[in-house]
Amino acid sequence: MKPVTERDIRASFINCTKGEAKRLAVPKDLAGRPWEDLDFLGWQDPSSTERAYLITESGDGFVAVALRRATPAAGQARRNMCSLCLTTHTGGGVSLMTARKAGRGGQAGNSVGAYMCSDLACSLYLRGKKDAGPGSRLHESLSLEEKVERTTANLAGFLARVAG
Repeated sequence: MKPVTERDIRASFINCTKGEAKRLAVPKDLAGRPWEDLDFLGWQDPSSTERAYLITESGDGFVAVALRRATPAAGQARRNMCSLCLTTHTGGGVSLMTARKAGRGGQAGNSVGAYMCSDLACSLYLRGKKDAGPGSRLHESLSLEEKVERTTANLAGFLARVAG
């Protein structure tokens, strides 16, 4: 992914107002991010564990969405799989992330959801830069490039449903 600036981020949101995009928390360490290892940038709002955001390249620009993380149900820890990168996590490592739909659908209260790595670090799990623990990555005969293509296609499908 090519590096993004705060201006790029704020101008790229498709499912919130310009005022909301102006007020949301943007990472302060953008210059220090491992851009060559990222297929998209995801981050959690430091003031709320329920809010998260992601931005990715799309066409000639960027697309960003605001997400709401579902509160995990209390109970036994079980293994869940991220629908983007197919990394499995035990406990709260995967969360249901919902995004208000763009346009009239969102104004009507419609949203779409997907199970994603809670820390939105899918790119780093794919590349082995971050470890989700034993058994988190299933053995596959796919190359890293093919896994990245699958993850970006899964993300593109989610974003298309948000833009819907």
